[in-house]
Amino acid sequence: MALLELEDVTAAYGRVRVLEGVSLSVPDGGAVGILGSNGAGKTTTLRAISGTVNVGGRITFDGQDITSVGPEKTAALGIAHVPEGRGTLPNLSVRENLLVGAYLRRDRAEIRADIDFLLDLFPHLARRISQNASALSGGEQQMLAVGRAFMAKPRLLVLDEPSLGLAPSTAQDVYEAIERLRKESGIAMLVVEQNANLAFRVVEAATILETGRSTISGTTEELRGRDEIRKAYLGG
Repeated sequence: MALLELEDVTAAYGRVRVLEGVSLSVPDGGAVGILGSNGAGKTTTLRAISGTVNVGGRITFDGQDITSVGPEKTAALGIAHVPEGRGTLPNLSVRENLLVGAYLRRDRAEIRADIDFLLDLFPHLARRISQNASALSGGEQQMLAVGRAFMAKPRLLVLDEPSLGLAPSTAQDVYEAIERLRKESGIAMLVVEQNANLAFRVVEAATILETGRSTISGTTEELRGRDEIRKAYLGG
């Protein structure tokens, strides 16, 4: 059974319809990408999942209907969202940012173990553990945002454009860290990305969005084999 499933989801900001019919699913423990150009509806799809935009259609998580339940409920059910722009807390240290991610947890020993796990995965953060997030580079802030979301112990980690605004080499470092997190934790992921070559390092399948609709879905191998996908998203 799918952990997350969207069935013909629509979404609007006021009277402006942005999603016209998006369907996709994420298996329990699986990783799926959402690809598309600017304005295709990728970020709005994530907002629909998190309950921060008016939606139609149906969204289920672990068999439970979560259509329009709101961000607090979706977070409580086990969906952690890393938004575009990272959203770290600049005046708090790296360690404090990670602890904020675990604010609903009471298992202190496991919290300490999870922080140690993340610092092993993200050595850039380990070297900066006592520094404020404002002192980090863009790539380090993105790693911290991912780590803070993981500290909530979610079943699904939702990532919105992890490479946005990063130099190519830094984006590679960030995706290497995300890839390691996925392999070593087994957490399910939904990754929005324009750079398919980066996303395909992490996901096993993807859905293409065009003007608010899901148009093509398949495994990464299937999508790599399609000429129009290679030309539009994989550089030829």
